Amino acid sequence: MKIWIIPILLLTYYIFRSDSLDNGLALTPPMGWMSWERFRCLVDCETYPNECISEALFKRTADRLVKDGYLSAGYEYIIIDDCWAEKTRDENGRLQADRKRFPSGIAALADYVHDLGLKFGIYADYGNYTCAGYPGSLGYLEVDAQTFAEWGVDYLKLDGCYSETETMDEGYVQMSQYLNATGRPIVFSCSFPAYQGLEANYSLAVEYCNLWRNYGDINDQWEDVRDIATWFIHYQSSLRPFVGPGHWNDPDMLVIGNFGLSLEQSKSQMTIWSILAAPLIMSVDLDTIQQEFKDILLNKNAISINQDAFGYPGFVIYKKDNIILWYKKLEKKTTDALGVAIAVFNNRTDGFKYPFNVTIGSIVLETPEIYNVIDVFDETSELNRDYLRDENITLRIPPSGTAFLLVTPL
Repeated sequence: MKIWIIPILLLTYYIFRSDSLDNGLALTPPMGWMSWERFRCLVDCETYPNECISEALFKRTADRLVKDGYLSAGYEYIIIDDCWAEKTRDENGRLQADRKRFPSGIAALADYVHDLGLKFGIYADYGNYTCAGYPGSLGYLEVDAQTFAEWGVDYLKLDGCYSETETMDEGYVQMSQYLNATGRPIVFSCSFPAYQGLEANYSLAVEYCNLWRNYGDINDQWEDVRDIATWFIHYQSSLRPFVGPGHWNDPDMLVIGNFGLSLEQSKSQMTIWSILAAPLIMSVDLDTIQQEFKDILLNKNAISINQDAFGYPGFVIYKKDNIILWYKKLEKKTTDALGVAIAVFNNRTDGFKYPFNVTIGSIVLETPEIYNVIDVFDETSELNRDYLRDENITLRIPPSGTAFLLVTPL
């Protein structure tokens, strides 16, 4: 099958983009590691000493991030999710870490992380309780912002359980202002769009948040990855205008290397998240991850596409017979023309490596006659060579797999 995509469709790419939150942070999508999807709220350290939510887990993961090359690849944040706190605040109304599982305290853990060259993130909730029933920040926003700054926090995820959606706008604005007032640069990850749905005020999110969850939590299964991708495709025209340096849509964590995704499906998640300009936040046991999944997470070309300085999110320009093609504009390379990333996703279930034919000239607006093509996940692929603008490229894509191409004008 050969497609010819009318280039004028790509003019929709040049749409209005809002100014970013003026705190100088998250100018590219944040990269790091978060505990929730892989380790949930496992707090029984006697039975599960290597997996429970504890300072030991975060120290060993921080060590892995450095030793195994994740930090040098760009994964700089290590983020505690829910279930880290005591069930009550201290006598001064401040949050406190669970004394048994975090005996050294959060500030000491943050120091450990910083000494390794990493940045430290933490979780709170704009509600009476966190999603797992720990103390929420409703009524304590200012003191919690001050506490996090004093502890050396670099990234805050503020969830929205046990709160009223109609008060979220005001509450998240207040927390953003309190964080800024501390004087410490703290990336602010908001959750109110996920709770308010498509009625959420995304202009407000751009003004006061660095990134925001849009949709439901991801689970370690392919159906969830596909569902999230489908949602972002369906609403791309509504979501894309608000994305750019300093402000990002967040489709949730990477579940690559756990139990639910095959190798091809893992490549697909990395591809889709990279081309969407989504945060790359892993949630996997770095002590037990298999090498082939580690290679996906550390793929330099996928990361470079995700971290491109332009910050443009990719968008779908072709969808037919469960074959979906994304296009993402990249910064200028060796010529005045722009590089592009192309992802062709096979959402079919017929067990067939679907043949798909395309030419660079049917996709890009630029005029150079020769382009270099790199298969992002296969350095030895016969696809890796120079192509004339109108020369046919034949792709064979397995079910739930993706062909991911980095295209550079020469």
